[in-house]
Amino acid sequence: MARVLIVDDSPTETFRMSSWLNKAGFDVLTAENGEKGIDLARNEHPDLVLMDIVMPGLNGFQATRQLSKDSRTTDIPVVIVTTKNQEADRVWGERQGARAFLTKPVDQKVLLNTINALIA
Repeated sequence: MARVLIVDDSPTETFRMSSWLNKAGFDVLTAENGEKGIDLARNEHPDLVLMDIVMPGLNGFQATRQLSKDSRTTDIPVVIVTTKNQEADRVWGERQGARAFLTKPVDQKVLLNTINALIA
């Protein structure tokens, strides 16, 4: 069973994505900010990380950069899932190491297809 870490400060978004992933057979871990997300990724080594951008403390761009540069987590694909939908945000996310960029409200099918493509 593949494990997905959701890093998002919105309980509503976390609940919605967790529900979809659980129904699809994924094991789900959650963190409400970038710092906790990095710690969980290092300790639990999930198969993929879903990363929000706008969070208190360490934002999603900063957390993605740390995960992509850390030898312990560089192999974990990060998918940015955010309300920020500017092309500059997408480009910046990719430069930080994100493998995909999805805009909220994210479609369930698109989310699952993106995850499955990256962990296949």
